[in-house]
Amino acid sequence: MADQLLSIFNEYRTFAVAISLVISVVIAVLGVVPSFFLTAANILFFGFWTGFFLSFLGESLGAIISFVIYRAGFQTIAQEKLYKHPRLRKLAEMDGREAFMAVINLRLLPFIPSGVVTFGSAIGKMSVVTFAIASSIGKLPALFMEVFSVYHVEKWTMAGKIIIGLIALYGLLWLWKIKHNKGAGGEKG
Repeated sequence: MADQLLSIFNEYRTFAVAISLVISVVIAVLGVVPSFFLTAANILFFGFWTGFFLSFLGESLGAIISFVIYRAGFQTIAQEKLYKHPRLRKLAEMDGREAFMAVINLRLLPFIPSGVVTFGSAIGKMSVVTFAIASSIGKLPALFMEVFSVYHVEKWTMAGKIIIGLIALYGLLWLWKIKHNKGAGGEKG
């Protein structure tokens, strides 16, 4: 997918920044599509720092626009269904400093989907400004790690090799854990 985006960026060089930002917003509104392929294309086409800044700007704009759309379209419906999910309800009930810190902390956790944080914030009491600032601050470290990783893996530097090695090790440990748990579960059952 990154290769296809690079091709589009090359073909429409004058509009490459706008294309990247629009795709970021669409990814954020959909809430389930990963953005790493766009980050990779941004870094490869625009360079490390410009690619990082453009990815950050796109993700921040996407989160804010998603927040506004979710709030306008889902707040009433979601309030009724919210009580089935206690953790999401807790985020929705927060406001002020508590909500601000919660969004920053949730953005720092890579395993919590961005769309869930945005949705939980949008259907709650949090203001658009509080969400925009907290979401953007929270995205900085995670996005920097993503950009750093993609850049070094793509350039096949020593850091890139270490990153690939750590990912492979994590994958092997995960597979071992699944196999071990199945074996233990089968013996117990």
